[in-house]
Amino acid sequence: MAGDQAIQRSLETAWPADLPASDERELLAEGRALLRADATGAGRAQWPDLFPGADQVAPAFATARFRIQAALARRDGSPAGAVVHLVWAGMDRGGTFTDLRVTEWHFTRTFEKGAATWTPQPRI
Repeated sequence: MAGDQAIQRSLETAWPADLPASDERELLAEGRALLRADATGAGRAQWPDLFPGADQVAPAFATARFRIQAALARRDGSPAGAVVHLVWAGMDRGGTFTDLRVTEWHFTRTFEKGAATWTPQPRI
């Protein structure tokens, strides 16, 4: 969608890339999956530390439909930290559509068994 592409370009212009491409791809995939779980309630059990009680019914605020309009991953100011910034649109169960919603997920680079991975952090 043309509007989504304009939003993506604006984000990239305002916040130039500062992560290796492989890290950015990994963070974007994880950030999108987290947003999907957060917005719809589906898949929350995969992150029990972020979504306590995820095995229960979806939250009342869950979005019936959504799409990600733009996304980017950047350093968050620390060598082992990153943030995924997502702009998205959704329709609630009552039929109200809202676009340009913003969600950010923060990640910390951790090392397990010699391999580096990005771990999502709970929201404060």
